[in-house]
Amino acid sequence: MAKVTISLDSDLAIEVMLLAGTRSPQDAVELIVLDYLATSRRTEALAGDAADQHRLADRRQGPEEG
Repeated sequence: MAKVTISLDSDLAIEVMLLAGTRSPQDAVELIVLDYLATSRRTEALAGDAADQHRLADRRQGPEEG
C-alpha cells in the first residue's frame, strides 16, 4: 500500500493520540481513519445509500395495517 505524508497541527495530533490511546501520531491517525471508514460502511449497510432511494419512493404514506 502506498504511503501518504500529511502534516497536522501539534495540538490536533496530541488530541488524536489521546483519543486513540496511542503513543504515535501515525498510529492514531490510521486507527481513527479506519474506524471512520468502518462506521461509514456499517451505516450504509443499515440505512442504504443514494442508489437505494427507489426502494423508499414506492412505500405508502399511510399507517401500516396489521
